[in-house]
Amino acid sequence: MPKSLEKYTIGLDFGTESVRAILVNVITGNVLASTDCNYPDGVIDQSLPKSKVILPSDYALQNPYDWLNGMKDVVSRLLAESKISPSSIIGIGIDFTSCTILPTTQSGEPLMSFPDLYDNPHAWPKLWKHHAAQRQADQVNTLATERNERWLSLYGGRISSEWVLSKSLQIFQESPGIYHAAERIVEGADWIVWQLTGKLVRNACCAGYKATWHEISGYPSSDFLNFLAPGFGSLFSDKFSESVVAPGSFVGGLSEDWANRLGLSEGIPIGAGIIDAHSAAIGAGVTEPGSLFMAMGTSTCHMLLGEQEILIPGISGVVKDGIVSGLYGYEAGQAGVGDIFAWLIENFIPTQYHKEAIKKKMSIHDLLSEKASKLRPGENGLLALDWWNGCRTPIVNANLSGLLLGLTLQTTPEDIYRALIEATAFGTRLIIESFVNNGLAINQLLAGGGLTKNPLVMQIYSDITEKEIGIPESPEIAALGAAMLGAVAAGEGRGGYVDLKSAAKNMAPEISQKYYPSSEAGKKYQSIYLEYKQLVGYFGQYQNQVMEFLRQTRNDIKRSN
Repeated sequence: MPKSLEKYTIGLDFGTESVRAILVNVITGNVLASTDCNYPDGVIDQSLPKSKVILPSDYALQNPYDWLNGMKDVVSRLLAESKISPSSIIGIGIDFTSCTILPTTQSGEPLMSFPDLYDNPHAWPKLWKHHAAQRQADQVNTLATERNERWLSLYGGRISSEWVLSKSLQIFQESPGIYHAAERIVEGADWIVWQLTGKLVRNACCAGYKATWHEISGYPSSDFLNFLAPGFGSLFSDKFSESVVAPGSFVGGLSEDWANRLGLSEGIPIGAGIIDAHSAAIGAGVTEPGSLFMAMGTSTCHMLLGEQEILIPGISGVVKDGIVSGLYGYEAGQAGVGDIFAWLIENFIPTQYHKEAIKKKMSIHDLLSEKASKLRPGENGLLALDWWNGCRTPIVNANLSGLLLGLTLQTTPEDIYRALIEATAFGTRLIIESFVNNGLAINQLLAGGGLTKNPLVMQIYSDITEKEIGIPESPEIAALGAAMLGAVAAGEGRGGYVDLKSAAKNMAPEISQKYYPSSEAGKKYQSIYLEYKQLVGYFGQYQNQVMEFLRQTRNDIKRSN
């Protein structure tokens, strides 16, 4: 088919540090072009840009204009690289990190854009990894447990400090002026769609997993919210009143203003957004029950589909239409994975290792992986708890912290590197057991994200979970999932698809690589895993609260300075 007659969609993937755009052929699934752009302000966790305001502990903010400028940059470069006519593009899909929320005016202006509000951190978007609302999460969990609120059981019995209720309550309690000025509190994905179309809707993925929305009962009641904090009862009725739709649902056409800014045709269908990790599951071809997808990067999210709603302790949520329309999407996750490996390298790897890596023309990660791969399971004599960024599943407590046992004067950097990989794999196995023990079938594991490029990581995960792991061919599956949502938004009439299952048949990638578990390694890891579970119970399930004590002591001292 001549290129002039082919149809394409754009997938926009808004990550933690950058935005990526890909151009995908809707018939073949081939990626014609791909580009990305780093956010100039990145993750704002020390001080506000161009300001003297120092941020408290556990803050993580972003600049929404980085998102818009980055989107303009990547789309323009995408068109220049591909040299296709904008008329060939039939839809745009969007995925975004979550929970990333920003307070806005009725028309969508971010509050931080007003000069008199710029220096207030609560006027800025709170990134998903903003954990400074743990106190508010504890308040929500305590009251919801006391009142036996059914919605809490949909999230494993606890909500996270990362989510809408916790972050919104933090704004209400710590900056009531910002809270009342915020006519809307919006997820980043929905805000981008709002900018492009002029229409605000809530996508079921973000609303369900991060804002505690349910398809039948809606959001938590105003009665509950008023008991939580008098005056807080109108949070959802005032600031979240828009309709909730499945990801990929047609929201509106690209506005004339944004068509001109992006160099695209006015009216291109824009689909409702989705969380980036969930988009990656779609991009990997997960559109039916039985396949567990792991989005493996700085953190790891685990996604699974089911035909019924099952309440599972400790998961991050079960949502109808949350991933694929018509099915229940289950989410679990680990708040720190790649971040933990990076922490080790940034802080504790000796100079001679860096020199060796340069001499061998290797990255420091590759060097450590090479050295660690020579160790047999258990040979490092170490065991870690993978909670450097808190525990998301199954304990849902951002105040928990990392633990490393077995250190001696003979311990090497590669010993520790391998122990941290093993700890995150143990965490994934614990999540898999939570699903299976509660009646959800898992027939295969699929994985995507940056960590899948490390063979040692993937082999250890296969050995510890005792499951085969498939790696989809595309390295950009989150953006690919977004492009598939764009094809669904376009619909059959414009050359797209009626649903995601149909889109996946043509657009999802093949499995390019598989990892198979070693029975010998699995037997050794089984005994170590049992010790891991003992540590989870002791430090994470309130037999010993030393981790929370230490964090609170640190925070109290920092606040007093």
